[in-house]
Amino acid sequence: MGAEHTVPVYFNPWDEAYRANPYPHYKPLYGKPPYLLNLFIPMALVGRYRDAAGILRDHERFSSVPPMSPFIQERLDVFGTAPRVVFSDPPVHTRLRRLVSRAFTPKRIRDLEPRIYEFTKILLDRVAEKGSFEVMGDLANVLPVMVIAEILGVPPEDYLTFKQWSDRVIESDNTPPGTPLPDTVKNAFRSLREYFISEIEKRRRAPGQDLVSALVASRDEAEALTEEELITFVVLLLLAGNETTTNLIGNGMLALGGYPEQMEKLIREPQLMPRAIEEMLRYDCPVQSTARYPKIDVIIDGVQLKANTVTFVMVAAANRDPERFPNPDTFDITREPNEHLAFGEGIHYCLGAPLARMEGAIAIGAALARFPGLHLLNPEQRLAYKGSYFLRGLAELPMALD
Repeated sequence: MGAEHTVPVYFNPWDEAYRANPYPHYKPLYGKPPYLLNLFIPMALVGRYRDAAGILRDHERFSSVPPMSPFIQERLDVFGTAPRVVFSDPPVHTRLRRLVSRAFTPKRIRDLEPRIYEFTKILLDRVAEKGSFEVMGDLANVLPVMVIAEILGVPPEDYLTFKQWSDRVIESDNTPPGTPLPDTVKNAFRSLREYFISEIEKRRRAPGQDLVSALVASRDEAEALTEEELITFVVLLLLAGNETTTNLIGNGMLALGGYPEQMEKLIREPQLMPRAIEEMLRYDCPVQSTARYPKIDVIIDGVQLKANTVTFVMVAAANRDPERFPNPDTFDITREPNEHLAFGEGIHYCLGAPLARMEGAIAIGAALARFPGLHLLNPEQRLAYKGSYFLRGLAELPMALD
């Protein structure tokens, strides 16, 4: 029998105070088996690193497809029923991942590098010109949209509209079960979908060098993406590729601001940037949790997870498990090894991880090189977070340039 929970675990992703700082609430999960609770529905919280990593790798017993419920049905009614690579199991997942992986080939990512430097310089030039730096609005919110739009062949004049649609769709995470999705979410998703239906038709008539053109051109291949799968993937790429990288940059800059000696070290030793990015991902994870669903009754350390139980794999908690990471609440850019779970594990390991790492390193490295006196404008200020707990990101982050 595993170690029992003697301290209640508070979990409420729709509580603004919880979203602002969930980390103290993770501590009772360490060294313990999954924690069972009933919040709207029966669920389990998994925060111990070895259990979290094990479940993410175990696609034989744990599904990524949520069982049908009124909550899920409403989202299918809004977002469509085409399989998504994130929410699918083999063999559907195997086919989808093979097809969409062409978005993230090493060559495609290498080819993006000079453009990411160019975009970053443009954004930091604007910061220098105005003499103030709000990290989210000036850099973190904008750069990932520019990069994803470049991949998809979206014209620059549509960048801002894209970001607004993306932000509104992500608000669906802040809608508790039993509460209808806001019209703003539905309308934003509808607009995104209609936009890409039109773009796909344009690429069919006049192909370019972008990913959408490549995917449209491959429609004649055996097992190619269907029209609906193509639209679904492109929209998912915009949402996932935008929000997670935005939050890596924002959360990473906040961590550096909170540990000035680490920022100074990184400025002096820029070769530490790859390790610094890994520590940013571990310390304040852009994706706090992901869900799995047991296909059968499963027992973990004496705790039974019944089939179809909503099982939240708390990757941000696992990333601070003291069994795995010494001094886990300390931000240390020299930390090694650093086998965090920010990008998942197993067959669902994030396809965009190399791109996110590169964008984060370029953006943060360029900001530190351009403004070596950077510091938090008001270290005591209580910062506001966006509406989604699952995708942890700041609403704004004011920093002083010197």
